[in-house]
Amino acid sequence: MLSKYKHTLLGCVPIALFMGVVGCTSSNQNRELPILGEQEIISTSKDSITQMDTLYHHIPEFRFVDQDSNWISNEDLKGKIYLADFFFTRCPTICPIMSKNMLEVAKHFQHEPRFAIISHTIDPDHDTPSVLKTYAQKLGAPDLWKFVNGPKSTVYDIAGAAGYFSFATESPESPGGFDHSGVFTLVDGKGHVRGVYSGIEMDSVKVAIQDIQLLLDKR
Repeated sequence: MLSKYKHTLLGCVPIALFMGVVGCTSSNQNRELPILGEQEIISTSKDSITQMDTLYHHIPEFRFVDQDSNWISNEDLKGKIYLADFFFTRCPTICPIMSKNMLEVAKHFQHEPRFAIISHTIDPDHDTPSVLKTYAQKLGAPDLWKFVNGPKSTVYDIAGAAGYFSFATESPESPGGFDHSGVFTLVDGKGHVRGVYSGIEMDSVKVAIQDIQLLLDKR
């Protein structure tokens, strides 16, 4: 017999979703980063023995094209810690700040093969791989930083509660025609979300760097 029930973690995720700031953080290097999102507790019974297991929120399967026209999927990132965000190259508001701050993260870990950065364009019709490549070159992005293009519906869906706890949508009323949050999402090698940070606040980005290092050190 199989029974399931769900409950939502409180604290970190609502803060990240609605305020766009760092959730649970600490200077204690012995701390454990939480796994954010819904948990599904599974109870299985066999031969009168009941066992409980916990299934955690994880990033859904995806397959996008990067700035070098290579496919990037979950399998390519399996076992890697990565930071993800959403942007578009013609963004007139927060994207330049986010890219500048993300570059600090990229440079800090540019020689770390267990780490990657994935930036999803929310304007795939314009931001073709060649446009993304030019953007990456002008920014001076290290090789570990992938700029990816995918169908709008897939990108917008994975940005939200089903994926990265961020937000992205097409919005004619918004500057540049798109609306999105300015958060960076930290994902571990199993596809679990371990932190959400403001990508426009350098203090928050510094915490992201500390948390990335924490996950690397615990491997």
